[in-house]
Amino acid sequence: MPAYKRILIKVSGESLQGDKPFGIEQTALFSLAEQIKSLHELQIQMGIVIGGGNLFRGSEIQGLGLDRTPADQVGMLATIMNGIILQQALEKMNVPAKVFSAIECGKVVAPYSWREVMKSLEQNIISIFVGGTSNPYFTTDTAASLRAAEIHADALFKVTKVDGVYDKDPKKYQDAVKYQKITYSEVLAQDLGFMDLSAIALCKANRIPICVFNFSMKDSLKRAALRESVGTLVTGE
Repeated sequence: MPAYKRILIKVSGESLQGDKPFGIEQTALFSLAEQIKSLHELQIQMGIVIGGGNLFRGSEIQGLGLDRTPADQVGMLATIMNGIILQQALEKMNVPAKVFSAIECGKVVAPYSWREVMKSLEQNIISIFVGGTSNPYFTTDTAASLRAAEIHADALFKVTKVDGVYDKDPKKYQDAVKYQKITYSEVLAQDLGFMDLSAIALCKANRIPICVFNFSMKDSLKRAALRESVGTLVTGE
């Protein structure tokens, strides 16, 4: 039996690009959708916050000497494109999904409404959250923590290309040590960079455990939902 009734999944845009340098790879897209479907079949209610880094990063415009606010706004638009594409992949698999945007874009996706989201979740319709928080200077990590709190999620799953939380960057340091379990306070004290500190603090305040893992591992989403040993678990204990 699943350990959680309702979860929030934070998916990076890079998770959709597979081996491509940018954009969306069909295999990666449908692999993610297949894993989400396996949780839907377990009757787990899901909200998904998706990033846009595979299509655009605000730092790219900043590198041109332009302002941060419009750069972040373009990044938010990229998340809308990813959200629509993920919705289509899920519906191809007969998994109902609805996209809710924090940015007004009514002819394309539904505007974010807490009441409508809660109705969708109760009907086991997957809610895909796009547009970040609608504000610049906030990342999709913070948006994920915010939505997790709003929908009363039992856990937040952060899906990445890394298999957990380490004491330092495992891509740079061969002696990096992986944590199986760590507390919010330890993450904040050590300033571990797997997630924005504001997002960690929000989860801590609302007692939402965070599970960080590599979604490319076979059945990783399902294993995390069953509380099997996968990735790193961040809790208050």
